[in-house]
Amino acid sequence: MALTLPSQRWYCLLRLGTTLFRSMATSRTDSSVTETDPSETDPALSETELPKTDIDPRYRPGEGGGLVSRAEVERFITDCFVKVGCGKDSAKQQAQLLVAADYRGHFSHGLNRLEIYLNDIRKKLCDPNGEPRIMKQTSATALVNGMNSLGAVVGNFCMRLAITKAADTGVGLVVANNSNHFGMAGYYSEQAVKVGMVGLSFTNTSPLMCPTGAKQAALGTNPLSIAAPIGVGLGAEAFVLDMATTSVALGKIEIQIRKEQPIPLGWALDEEGNPTTDPQVAYNARRMMPLGGLEETSGYKGYGLAMLVEILCGILGGSNFGPFIRDWESDNEQANLGQCFIAIDPKCFGDGFRERMEHLVKYLRDMPPVEKGKPVLVPGDPEKANMEKVDRQGGIIYLPNQINSSYELAVSLGVKPMLIIEQK
Repeated sequence: MALTLPSQRWYCLLRLGTTLFRSMATSRTDSSVTETDPSETDPALSETELPKTDIDPRYRPGEGGGLVSRAEVERFITDCFVKVGCGKDSAKQQAQLLVAADYRGHFSHGLNRLEIYLNDIRKKLCDPNGEPRIMKQTSATALVNGMNSLGAVVGNFCMRLAITKAADTGVGLVVANNSNHFGMAGYYSEQAVKVGMVGLSFTNTSPLMCPTGAKQAALGTNPLSIAAPIGVGLGAEAFVLDMATTSVALGKIEIQIRKEQPIPLGWALDEEGNPTTDPQVAYNARRMMPLGGLEETSGYKGYGLAMLVEILCGILGGSNFGPFIRDWESDNEQANLGQCFIAIDPKCFGDGFRERMEHLVKYLRDMPPVEKGKPVLVPGDPEKANMEKVDRQGGIIYLPNQINSSYELAVSLGVKPMLIIEQK
């Protein structure tokens, strides 16, 4: 199937943006590097001597991509944010969010998102150094103004606050407005699990979903997540559900464009409201189908779940909502997204929460599979498997055009490119 956005056009677009990014690059050299900084052992990699034309083999992917250590990806992303004016702490929070997504195999919400965030900062649509503020609160609730900060900064602030309140009252519920795209919803719900609590997170997004029966988009992909601790001791783990209320997140369509592969029927509609398998047509139309697809396959349930998220985030938080949120990748309006974070202390409820979760999860995993060799999984299992694979191979494998576009970005900003451990 021929696509209208092959890698060659992708590179042309990136090169077109190079001049714009260079205008933002400063002479700052204070973007310190943690863990693996190639320049510490190789003077040839100093910022003033970055390769400008021929790609050094250390930055060139193989036909199957390139292996990059997690620490190196975090260093690269942090440097990029610092270069466009972001403070080191905020830059690191956003970088850790994106690396966490790629580590779990959610490439649609990782490095793939970097340039969109940088563009929002460059166009002054997001305050890279904003600090969230509590506007009103009770012992168990709070309303937070995100102050147009980076999504990870707002999300981390709000979930920490929800956890603190839950430790005192059993439940903490924090709603934020004036926020930005916060990436992978499960990143925040998992924070509660680390202290033995159940965590939930929700966000509204730019209108991308066509309500059942409608021809135009009016709601976002509106993801939701719940994470819960399982078991005790060395066998302790986490149940993590993280899902869009559309059939898939828009980023999954972007990944199919990068792979030059079609999308399954039921993911999206074209501009006439007809189902399409062309990822470029789907991306341009911005008409995602609700979870369940068409009405006859229960798409109205995904539509209803999107409304649930919108009520908790946009309506409850006093942010923009539904069709009144800016268009995705808009370059002339702040996002003002609404987000909701909940922490629940299981000790305030029925006894043996962890053990009961372990019993349920074990029962589900041990069920006879329909297809031999494909065991029954629970939410969080695929991500756990991907993290174990990344640990074994010593890093994250990125597609060739992702490596190359990141290299172009590094050159345009004047930061060190990602060092490839191994070509694939």
